[in-house]
Amino acid sequence: MTAELVQAALTGPAHRRVRRRVFRQLVESLVYEGALKTRQEGAQHHVDGVDGAGEPVRYSFTAVRRFGFGRVGLTSPVWRNEAEADSVPRFLSEVRDSLDADPELLPGFARELEETLFKDTLAEHLRALPEPTLEYDELEAAITEGHRYHPTYKSRIGFDTEDNIAYGPEFGNGVRPLWLAAHRAIAEVTASKHADPVGMTAPLGAEATRFEREIERAGRDPEDYVLVPVHPWQWRERLARAFSAQLSTGELIPLGEDPHEFRAQQSIRTLSCRDEPDRPYLKLSMSIVNTSTGRGLAAHTVRNAAPLTDWLREVVRGDDYLRDELQPVLLGEEFGVAVTPESELLREDTYGALACIWRESLHPRLRAGEAAMPFTGLTAANDGELLIAPWLRAHGAERWVRDLVRVAALPLVHLLCKHGIALESHAQNVVLLHRDGLPSRVALKDFHDGVRFSREHLADPQRCPRLAETPAHHTNRNSFVETGDPGLVADFLLDAFFFINLGELAIALDDVLPERRFWQLVAEEIRGYQQRFGELSDRFDLFDVFTPTIEVEKLTTRRLRPETELRLHTVPNPLAEVAGC
Repeated sequence: MTAELVQAALTGPAHRRVRRRVFRQLVESLVYEGALKTRQEGAQHHVDGVDGAGEPVRYSFTAVRRFGFGRVGLTSPVWRNEAEADSVPRFLSEVRDSLDADPELLPGFARELEETLFKDTLAEHLRALPEPTLEYDELEAAITEGHRYHPTYKSRIGFDTEDNIAYGPEFGNGVRPLWLAAHRAIAEVTASKHADPVGMTAPLGAEATRFEREIERAGRDPEDYVLVPVHPWQWRERLARAFSAQLSTGELIPLGEDPHEFRAQQSIRTLSCRDEPDRPYLKLSMSIVNTSTGRGLAAHTVRNAAPLTDWLREVVRGDDYLRDELQPVLLGEEFGVAVTPESELLREDTYGALACIWRESLHPRLRAGEAAMPFTGLTAANDGELLIAPWLRAHGAERWVRDLVRVAALPLVHLLCKHGIALESHAQNVVLLHRDGLPSRVALKDFHDGVRFSREHLADPQRCPRLAETPAHHTNRNSFVETGDPGLVADFLLDAFFFINLGELAIALDDVLPERRFWQLVAEEIRGYQQRFGELSDRFDLFDVFTPTIEVEKLTTRRLRPETELRLHTVPNPLAEVAGC
């Protein structure tokens, strides 16, 4: 990475575009979550502040309330006095008296915003525009606009400039995982009922034999070890130091690189094999922070991955509506390894730092004539035009949205209402399967910590596996699978899929299909489903997707206040509004 390239990116048009986006998402979320006090004159908002010299400053912007969930949308850039605001940290510093923020957390949040601005500017400067005809793994790497609500959508705290270019998916560079042998005394291994543990390492080919010899050369028995891949960045930045004791005793043995080249998916830590696309995806621990969340793999979630996969598959197989008609694809988490040495004092460095989940590849599940698009691609644009614009022209926007709801929303609603299971189906966890752009099925993924249910409200509690509980030292209070409150179960789906996923799509389509009409179509399809399954009326009341209001997570406020409680706020539900509830 050259200084010339950085300079070209930061002085080019990409920097201004990205800065406006960061400002927009920051201010929209702050106003929406009630974390920024403004003086309002119609659509015009003003925030008074004080600069470093004690002089008054005023920030101004225009904003509207959108139909969907009462979202706030800026309709102008943010202005500072008479010029466009050009510094996010200065904005936060100058208006801090109007912010609901812990002063000790503000510097860290400002850094995440600046890292996002810098890294997304480099990405925008260098990225190639994606085409909808690319195959799925290529689209996963190319469509990396990131979260469209969260202002620190590309912070990647932990990556320096070189790391960002080397491992950021939008730059297209190959990644070769490093393989370690972990002694079974410090490794927790879980497998799906139908998984072949040998199959997890079979793609290594002759390298697997060489790895066995490396273990034997170290004077150890290969039968006492399990192989686990690690991201090369994680090895360099965290593992070699944090696990030095285990490396010195031979409980961990470095073996060498994978013989095949992988590419990073949009989540960065999940890798797909370029050479053998049918090979399982590798979801690896990475000690970075992105969209304000650490990207390690907590051992208790790794332990739950395979049992949750088996359970969900059993539920789908036993439901003829899902199995025979909607036919959703569950990308199973077949195998998991988490290395957990016993050291309470070093837990902060080691817990979740060395783990892998093997996720089933999508490619063998595609049918003849079927292609796949990440849900994030539905709101992506090339030179101002939506990537899916040709599909909408070919099939008609209303028909396309109806088909999308049938194949993507109804499986999730049915899992919730009939079975009592909610999936965290935000855009990164959902893949649209289509034929020439027309939605045909949906693929769902990321179950290890993306499922929520109330055991007593499950349709068949006996089927549900006993899961590893969240340990007391795990500080993310939003990370839990079981709850006694069915309202939290319904909100899990309403927040992730409807508020974030469909909500962003409704905004993106507003020029061709007004938001209110979009939500009318969604509501009509769900009402039609409910009429068809009238015997579930009590369940529809229990898990009410037409509830007048829903609780959604305050994603920005979470960065401004301590992680001591759930940060939620009540917002109007557009499904209720269009249904007249």
